[in-house]
Amino acid sequence: MRLGFTPTEERFRAEAAAWLNAELSGPFRDLRGHSSHTSHIERRREWERRLGRECWSCIGWPETFGGRNATLAEQVIFAEEYARALAPARLGHLGIELVGPTLLAFGTEAQKHRFLPPIARGEEFWCQGYSEPNAGSDLANVRTRARLERTPDGEEWVVDGQKVWTSLAQFADWIFALCRTQEGSRGNQGLSYLLIPVRQGGVSIRPTREMTGESEFNETFFAGARTARDNVVGAPGEGWKVAMGTLAFERGVSTLGQQMAFRNELDQIIAAARANGTADDPIIRQRIAEAHIGLRIMRYSALRMLSGDGSLGPGALTYKIYWATWRRKLGELAMDVLGPTGEVAGSGEHELGTLTKMYLFSRADTIYGGTNQIQRNLIAERALGLPKEPRGAT
Repeated sequence: MRLGFTPTEERFRAEAAAWLNAELSGPFRDLRGHSSHTSHIERRREWERRLGRECWSCIGWPETFGGRNATLAEQVIFAEEYARALAPARLGHLGIELVGPTLLAFGTEAQKHRFLPPIARGEEFWCQGYSEPNAGSDLANVRTRARLERTPDGEEWVVDGQKVWTSLAQFADWIFALCRTQEGSRGNQGLSYLLIPVRQGGVSIRPTREMTGESEFNETFFAGARTARDNVVGAPGEGWKVAMGTLAFERGVSTLGQQMAFRNELDQIIAAARANGTADDPIIRQRIAEAHIGLRIMRYSALRMLSGDGSLGPGALTYKIYWATWRRKLGELAMDVLGPTGEVAGSGEHELGTLTKMYLFSRADTIYGGTNQIQRNLIAERALGLPKEPRGAT
């Protein structure tokens, strides 16, 4: 197990930190510490383009497509320094962290050259079309359908159905969606992974207002939406394999550097406890200590996942359930430290404090990206090799 980083990796850390701090103390200082996912959209688009011009947007990608060929360790380091610098939430993270790596692994050369450079340059943004009203953790139950239809310009996929929890869909240009393309198929058979332009008449988006006051999530409706025949990743009918690859990326590098963002949240809680006197409460002090210990365990778990060959081993499967459960408890600690002031909104409509928003959103951490129950199944079946959970006939 690696307990730290090499001198070369630390030099990379210094370079990344220097660039981030220069930008966020200069032309983008108004975005420093900005954690909202749904505001300051145009400024955040400018920030994404700035990252792209300097090849800091997707550093793990090949240079051909706008990356830096960074190692897994360097990607983790950059994610840590990004959070340490209090850089804004990434508007393009679904393209950079999910569909981009999926195209690198499963896409054709034409798809890579068409889609990856605009993502890297911060010119095109993506959302994810997996969950449906009757297909959440049971993703194989998707009912959104797509069929090929001949047009004067060639064949196109015509898509009808509904997706839910499509993060940032209202700002997206494209959606990667799991659709049923084989008539009569059931379960994980007969599915295809389609790339669909969002800005067309056949797609409508309805934002969902959350208890945080924001509308990061959306419902997305397809009514005769169209996309080119070639905009299918992998072969038609093999969408399940590609979709599972995307989920593996979701649980990969993008999560390893987030401890620094969690450290920032814990530091805010400690500052609040010192300011209002709750730090004198021995129970609060013990819970803060436990949160700190949990964060260190998370750190060493991330270092353990940096295996010698640069890949993520079975131990990575334990990471999501650990951090999600830890952060939910951190949100509860934040509210106990804040007391009644944490329950009062500001002067604006539903204007909540940062820690209050963190508490409310942390309730979703153990649900999205696979519930804790699903995570336990993954650990049992894929990491420990235990018999699969019995499932009914499909």
